Amino acid sequence: MLLRLSRQGQALHGRGFFAIAQRWMLGDTAAGTFAPRLPIEYNSATPTRNGARGFLDSQEVAVLIDLIGVPLDLGAGRRGVDMGPSAMRYAGLCRQLAALGHTVNDLGNVEVPIAEVGAVGDPQLRYLEPIQVALVQLARLVDVSLQNKHVPVVLGGDHSIALGSISGAASRRDIGVIWIDAHGDFNTPQTSPSGNIHGMPLAALCGYGDERLISLQGQRLPDSMVDPRKVALVAVRELDPGERRLLAEAGVHVFATEYIDRHGMYETMCRAIEVAGAAHDGIYASFDLDVFDPAVAPGVGTPVPGGLTYREGHLAVEMIAECGELIGMDLVEVNPILDERNITGTLAVEIALSALGKRVWDRSELACTPGS
Repeated sequence: MLLRLSRQGQALHGRGFFAIAQRWMLGDTAAGTFAPRLPIEYNSATPTRNGARGFLDSQEVAVLIDLIGVPLDLGAGRRGVDMGPSAMRYAGLCRQLAALGHTVNDLGNVEVPIAEVGAVGDPQLRYLEPIQVALVQLARLVDVSLQNKHVPVVLGGDHSIALGSISGAASRRDIGVIWIDAHGDFNTPQTSPSGNIHGMPLAALCGYGDERLISLQGQRLPDSMVDPRKVALVAVRELDPGERRLLAEAGVHVFATEYIDRHGMYETMCRAIEVAGAAHDGIYASFDLDVFDPAVAPGVGTPVPGGLTYREGHLAVEMIAECGELIGMDLVEVNPILDERNITGTLAVEIALSALGKRVWDRSELACTPGS
């Protein structure tokens, strides 16, 4: 199936960090000095521009990365993901990103209260008050990072943090979202069986649910709503009934595991990037480690059988990186209490590296022709 991966008349590579990093890092701010890239048409068998079958040419670029830890587990039903940022740092995230040539600013952690000193509050919006405080801080940090032309990489924490990170990225920007997760995270207090906010952030980002959560109690950054038609939900395999109805109503593009089974990860990501790439200001990726099969990522709080393989997960983020549109990402739901020798924390680091340019071999050598 032939896919067109850019809008008519617009360059596919115009907004993400791979496309414009040279302007930021090398001091070349004259946009006119960069020749526009042509729209790309390709399928899995046809080499494209520069002989490559992917989105990116062989040029390596370095970027300024802001690491932001959010040790939040109040949105989840199990404790432990508050230690996720430490697990990823311990696995060498900063050092390995720097080894790729990037400049890494570790901004430390957003201050988050622990459950023992906070009130649950509304049982259908558990711990809303302390979660809201943390997410407002996070949104401001991500917004400033992007204003500074850096790439924010947010380390969770449970997936409720994405309401902060992505609303910060979306403030006064038209962004697409690729949400890679075993779950839809599109519940509302009315549809949620648990009241845990980590099952609601994507819905709230798109304007669905309780107004207190959607608006972060009146402190959400301005013009930060996400258009659900520019959201791709990838590799989901467990949805609540009300969540399923809301996703259809909102127009979110859902690429469930059945789609991957039939079409493969490559075409799935082509479609997902096409959906999110309809936005004018780039793509934000939110990666929940429970998207992997539990045999690959044991240290997650809500494991679901039948998940992605190790290579499927890497291919997903490699393709996002190579499309040139990625502006920031989350890595969430790493739970060291449930992990084995930090396997999942290390996997999260490896996913970040692939999303930020690491490859086994020169990308220009990815091309192949039938019979070669």
